[in-house]
Amino acid sequence: MATQYQNDKFSLKPWFIQFISRYWAILLFLVVWQAWVVINAFNPIVAVGPFAVLSDLINHPEIYLSNMFITFVVALGGLASGMILGSLLAIASWFSRFVSAMLTPLAVMFASVPVVALIPIFARLFGFNITTSLFVVVVITFFPSFVFTSSGLRSLPPGSEDLFRVLGAGRLTVLWRLALPAALPNMAIALRLSASHAVLAAMVAEFLMGTTGLGFLFAQNLERFATERAFGAGLVATIASVAMFLVANAIESHIHRRWT
Repeated sequence: MATQYQNDKFSLKPWFIQFISRYWAILLFLVVWQAWVVINAFNPIVAVGPFAVLSDLINHPEIYLSNMFITFVVALGGLASGMILGSLLAIASWFSRFVSAMLTPLAVMFASVPVVALIPIFARLFGFNITTSLFVVVVITFFPSFVFTSSGLRSLPPGSEDLFRVLGAGRLTVLWRLALPAALPNMAIALRLSASHAVLAAMVAEFLMGTTGLGFLFAQNLERFATERAFGAGLVATIASVAMFLVANAIESHIHRRWT
């Protein structure tokens, strides 16, 4: 029994060290956050520590989960739609220089305008609803997809396109057999870059329009001086953003191993 206990003890030690070495920055941030609140003796209306936020998360999980589900659906749906739209526009630009000359300035223009300035316009055009939030996420995420897919479609191995044409391949065959496979790593990069921004865009849209979701939960409780719940909404949104980024990063790694 003593030998087994010692083995279990030593087997847990490397896991604990690995956990600390990997997540020390997060743990340090939580410690500094709690110390900052305690030392300054902030009123709970102004700021609360991580323990108060975690307590509210544990005691009222249904509030956070229901709002997180809505924000996550909007972010995921907008991300998928934005990636598809950006890829389709990039393919259209690859087929035609005229289309490329027309779409590229428009894409740059949309990407240059701050999302906060676009949301009131979209809300007046499409209404203060979840569809507008979805549209905002699409606008934010389609530009990286368009740019990286366009770059990938044009970054073909030297001489490969000439070889396909000598073998009698048509434009569609070159696209399907050569250009799209070459563009997949770039599309994966666009997915990784857009994944975390999708949650942020959805939350900002909900915050400004007052539609259901983590953004509205944050705004509502900020007005009610329920600081721990407002911070909790921000924390849940951060966790969702990191989760989407990690999934997108795993997909990118898999594609790079498979195609490069």
